[in-house]
Amino acid sequence: MRHDRIFNQIRAKRSSSGGWAIRRLDDVTSTPEVLPIANRFATELPELSLPWQAEDAPDPRLLVLNEPLADELGIEPATLRGVTGARLLTGNLAPVGATPVAQAYAGHQFGGYSPRLGDGRALLVGELTDRDGNLRDLHLKGSGRTPFSRGGDGRAAVGPMLREYVISEAMHALRIPTTRSLAVVATGRAVRRETDLPGAVLARVASSHLRVGSFQYAAATGDVELVRRLADHAISRHHPGAARAENPALALLEAVATVQADLVARWMLVGFVHGVMNTDNMTISGETIDYGPCAFMEAFDPATVYSSIDTGGRYAYGNQPLVAEWNLARFAETLLPLVADDQDRAVELATKTLGTFRSRYGASYATGLLAKIGLASDPDDAVAADLGDQLLALLHANRVDWTSGFRALVDAARGDAEPLRGLVVDLPGLDTWLARWREHGPDADLMDRTNPVYVPRNHLVEEALDAATAGDLEPFHQLLDVIHHPFHERPGLERFAQPAPQDFGRYTTYCGT
Repeated sequence: MRHDRIFNQIRAKRSSSGGWAIRRLDDVTSTPEVLPIANRFATELPELSLPWQAEDAPDPRLLVLNEPLADELGIEPATLRGVTGARLLTGNLAPVGATPVAQAYAGHQFGGYSPRLGDGRALLVGELTDRDGNLRDLHLKGSGRTPFSRGGDGRAAVGPMLREYVISEAMHALRIPTTRSLAVVATGRAVRRETDLPGAVLARVASSHLRVGSFQYAAATGDVELVRRLADHAISRHHPGAARAENPALALLEAVATVQADLVARWMLVGFVHGVMNTDNMTISGETIDYGPCAFMEAFDPATVYSSIDTGGRYAYGNQPLVAEWNLARFAETLLPLVADDQDRAVELATKTLGTFRSRYGASYATGLLAKIGLASDPDDAVAADLGDQLLALLHANRVDWTSGFRALVDAARGDAEPLRGLVVDLPGLDTWLARWREHGPDADLMDRTNPVYVPRNHLVEEALDAATAGDLEPFHQLLDVIHHPFHERPGLERFAQPAPQDFGRYTTYCGT
């Protein structure tokens, strides 16, 4: 269905049914220039969004504010702490220059194609220019129903929004490209899930919210010029070098494949399981986005799944590189008309470019894994690579906690192997491996910089979110303080470095909708 027909139907539906209690953009009062903001996406690509506005938050109250990020964005934190700030951060006041929009995109969800997804409970407020002169999207999540809600209420509960806040900030501290969380604001409105839960809006920041699904939506319209404009927009914002290439569309594909290969390798190296790697959750920028059913792996097992809806294990920890490659193939399909006029030639060129993903991922992962075991070797060093593979086999066979196992290996590099030996059953196998490894002179300082002491442990995340939902934010703030310094062991924080107790049981996460 063509874009204009889809949007006309949406507008007709809204005008004929009084069921959507949402104020449109022209009903909202603008605020003074607290947030100088642009509307580049809304202006350059109007076919890929609808002007819309957040539903009213009856009693907005700031729960957490990321002051360092606010400063990075050139925003005085004090301006966001009052009533005006809370209304801005829930979308109830529009910054001067803003054109809040619900973005349209398609996507493959668990392998099945959905032609129209879009922001069902989110709004792009616009683009801020940070202190370094970079454009950064300001985006609201949980801001109410939009034309893309597909029957949902468009709201979010406090717990899932605080989850995205703490996990995304942990990823940033771990030096993994990610969207950032600026604030979580309670709305004063209940959200009905299994029970009534307090509602909240997350204000998040990203290089952009362009996704593979954005290109899938544009391509599905049949409008090649729209795809070209979207590609130009993506190149300008994220991969400007592609504009100078002989074939900019092919260069864009290569650039996105490169950043995604590095991103997923970084996930794997810290044991992160995204949980919902749909094409609409893969960014063109190479940032991690949408922290729904995500978690950090504890006992090492490539088949680890935490998401309640991933019953077939499609997005299991060990499958993430393959899924990323699959998603990139869907991205390549959208670019074929721009790659070459002849379809067979376009497929040939795109396939060749996609063929580099595995080697790029492999090199990034191998380099990172060698650093985790203290060897600054060439990733093509067969002996060192074999050491890494053998260690992974030992960790898997002995169900060793991923984070604790590598931290214990740091102790072994400094001469004390007992913490690591205490985690395994196969002591002869481990001792044989340790003897071979020591021959290479592992660098404990490198390992300190590479292996985090603290990640957001699943049981501690749930503990903090349960307390916050009940009105106590102290455990959340303590967890936040810990994960902001993941590589530095601090006295008194031992429980934050330990796996979940046995009685925690099997961990299951939910998408939060």
